[in-house]
Amino acid sequence: MRSCVALVVCVAALTAWTVSADAKELFITTIKEEPYVMSKGSDLEGYCVDLLSELSKKLGFKYKLHLVKDNRYGALDASGAWTGMIGEIVRGEADLAVAPLTITAVREQFVDMTTPFMQTGIGFILRKDLSSEGSAFSLLSPFSTETWVGILIAFLLTGLCIFLVGRISPTEWAEPDTEVHNFTLLHSFWYIAGALTLQGAGPHPKALSGRLVSAIWWLFAVMLLACYFGNFNSMLHSNHKHVSIQTFEDLANQDLIDYGTVEGGSTTLFFKNSNNPVYRRIYQHMERKKSYVSNMKEGLRRTQEGNFAFIGEAVSLDLVVARFCQITRSQEVIGMRAYSIAAPSGSPLVKNLTVAILQLSESGELSYLRDKWWASSCEGGASDNPSDALHPHDLRGLFLLLGLGLAVGLLLALLELLSRARNQAKDSKKSCCSVLTTELNRRFGSRGESSEQDGSDKNKA
Repeated sequence: MRSCVALVVCVAALTAWTVSADAKELFITTIKEEPYVMSKGSDLEGYCVDLLSELSKKLGFKYKLHLVKDNRYGALDASGAWTGMIGEIVRGEADLAVAPLTITAVREQFVDMTTPFMQTGIGFILRKDLSSEGSAFSLLSPFSTETWVGILIAFLLTGLCIFLVGRISPTEWAEPDTEVHNFTLLHSFWYIAGALTLQGAGPHPKALSGRLVSAIWWLFAVMLLACYFGNFNSMLHSNHKHVSIQTFEDLANQDLIDYGTVEGGSTTLFFKNSNNPVYRRIYQHMERKKSYVSNMKEGLRRTQEGNFAFIGEAVSLDLVVARFCQITRSQEVIGMRAYSIAAPSGSPLVKNLTVAILQLSESGELSYLRDKWWASSCEGGASDNPSDALHPHDLRGLFLLLGLGLAVGLLLALLELLSRARNQAKDSKKSCCSVLTTELNRRFGSRGESSEQDGSDKNKA
């Protein structure tokens, strides 16, 4: 019986509030911050705008949304007055504050806040090159993986080309039946490996075609080594102040990278009131360096410029990481907190808004809004860093030069063999094609005319 009476009372209260809400248009304050509230022409859009729209449908109220005048969330100033959205609620200038507004003990003393619509914590963002740890394969870092694969392919092709030129060119191998072929496949690879390390590995080619291929490979090796050591030196100089920052303790224990948070926000109060010595050192550093920023946009800009770590709400930082690929967020999240809607103390709106938020959470609507506005779309990858590894397109001219040299070398070797075949054809009065075919058979494993001669000698015997 008591439960029925309580239910009737709640329904009556909700109905009475709905009727009064219909008669009165609510003034709601918010703050522009991506993706919670953003401009779209003359209108506003974002997570909080959609959330407010869903709440108004459930509770049946009309509202007028405006941006907070001083672009602040809300903090006590030196005179004890509230600034930002909390100040507008306290002074009666707004009925609700719908924004990524953190629940704090100080704010709860002056305004009422609903159940959280989003859970978060405190993290920090910085450039990936400042957070990455040293790699055991740092010697390979001047070139990208694709470039190393291209160099390996170029090495194999050049070794094979030297081997073919040594076999085809009559200047290099005049009498296949009697002479030993110096440029075997193994020696060809050993020869170009010696050239790649600026060391000699004889014997050297004698034919014009072989010398051309060797010269092109030497030029390729010298320019490749110059690119490697130049980029490696650039990386060493650009990272001479490199430190690996993974946690807040790493951040507090170094002075090479500056860091800060939004001035006067709840994150600043967290570090100010914390008894943790690491967090206290972070607050003292921000106070000493005056490294605060006016808003998150400025914090992101300074982070992208380098040598700065921006401390803020983890859920907002996740959006930055989803949009900018060269930025990373710390895995450590401290000071777990939540976002809520603020209303004047004693307001009848709070209870009904709390129930509506819980209903949206249970139906999955809050998760849908999170996925909608936090979709990943990276802008400006890590290739913007001038000290990044060289990619194949950076060395395409060098690879094209090598490919052209190998092709010309093989063509010269074939012309040398063709010239010899023509001379032999004139002397023996045979066709040039048959002599050329016989020469190729002798040089690539077939016995050619020697096999036929051996067979005729056996028949005569």
